[in-house]
Amino acid sequence: MLSCWSNARDVSKSKSFRVTVAALTMTLAASSYAVTSGKDISRLGLKGTELTPSGATRAGNAEGTIPEWKNIALEAPRGFKEGMFHLDPFPADRPLFTISGSNYQQHVDKLSVGQVKMFEMHPDYYMDVYKTRRTAVFKPYIYKAALENARTAESFKTKEGRLGFRNAVIAWAFPIPKNGEEAFLNQVTRPVQPWVDSWDNAAAVTTRGKYELSKISVQQHWRWSEPGNTVENFDPAVDSMFYFQTIKSPASVAGQVVVANDPVHFVEKFRSAWVYNPGQRRVKRAPQIVHDNPMPASDGLATTDQKFGFNGPKDRFNYKLLGKREIYIPYNAYKLHSGDLVAKDIIATNGRLNQRHARYELHRVWVVEASLRDGYKHDYSKRVFYLDEDSWWISLMDGYDRKGDIWRLQEIHSVMWYDVGFIGSTLEIQYDMKANRMLALNLDNEDDAPDFSVRLRKSYFTPSSIRRRGIR
Repeated sequence: MLSCWSNARDVSKSKSFRVTVAALTMTLAASSYAVTSGKDISRLGLKGTELTPSGATRAGNAEGTIPEWKNIALEAPRGFKEGMFHLDPFPADRPLFTISGSNYQQHVDKLSVGQVKMFEMHPDYYMDVYKTRRTAVFKPYIYKAALENARTAESFKTKEGRLGFRNAVIAWAFPIPKNGEEAFLNQVTRPVQPWVDSWDNAAAVTTRGKYELSKISVQQHWRWSEPGNTVENFDPAVDSMFYFQTIKSPASVAGQVVVANDPVHFVEKFRSAWVYNPGQRRVKRAPQIVHDNPMPASDGLATTDQKFGFNGPKDRFNYKLLGKREIYIPYNAYKLHSGDLVAKDIIATNGRLNQRHARYELHRVWVVEASLRDGYKHDYSKRVFYLDEDSWWISLMDGYDRKGDIWRLQEIHSVMWYDVGFIGSTLEIQYDMKANRMLALNLDNEDDAPDFSVRLRKSYFTPSSIRRRGIR
């Protein structure tokens, strides 16, 4: 794919640019960390080692409630065809037990603070817990890259607080993280499906369960995990994530377009973003689409940097690795992914997620605490992220307000897209405990399933292409 975007002259310029950027990075770096030791690297492997290539603990837990990870890719169920919503590969699974208001205190050690708060606030809230299935198994080239990254990757932090890395590509840069910064950079460098055309419909739900569905079409190209990438030909400092969003309804905002171009890390360059408003028929730069500015179509219930669990610059927080915990997290959410459901099936009349369709499993997660840096502003004073050990995807986030009180719970309900070998979010939920409201994202059930066959020219993700596609 890279070859169709660049010619030999471009490659020459790119190499020169990388040298300049590397020198700049060395100048800016306030702290840096050495590569992983040979002793630790020997703990990683596809089989027979203590840790998997992602750095996950291979063995199950002592109680047998978390199984051993096996390098066996999930197969598509009979009847699945490319282009369909992904069929549930575990249709016979039934809940092992239910956590409810009457027994949640018995499970507090395996719940996040935000989850506990939900049980305290809502007597009818519950979570169905299913058998744990470690379905996050990626293609061989992903694991090969992770093992190579473990030998070569270096992290650094500039005096401005920007997190960066070098000498890694395709997969997790730091399978054995030394600190919270490297752990969070694993979220940044996690394997992501390179191409997808999907619906990211949003519903900002009132306390009475009312909402207007915003229909949002999204095309995305995330170059990081493409198999042809090498440390020599891929630069994390240049634009590598290309995003094109068009609001189709309601009529009052239909035709609005947002385009964003991101680097993998935000050390030398920040986000380039543009907005098209059909009423004004003008394309404008949008530097505000970053950090804690309100997420589009969220009615103020989420910040821009919460999409995908976290996105954008990582310069406003300090990151601390709190270790691993066993937590009940959303996982294998094929019921919620079903094309047989509609929005009113997913959003209950009480204004929350219809838990009948949700699946929670016990998984080990990395816990990273992000605390606001002195002298910086953000709606959150602290965020605690719970990252699945097998994929480094954020599964839960506890968000704290400026007074330090628990404020929001974010859940990312993921599925393994077994036809392409990547994990993806099928539903993102955020509960705002002050407003007693919910925001739901990725409500695509009434539209088309994610399309992984889309291929678009680089010029598609530019301001010059916005206007003709944004007109109602």
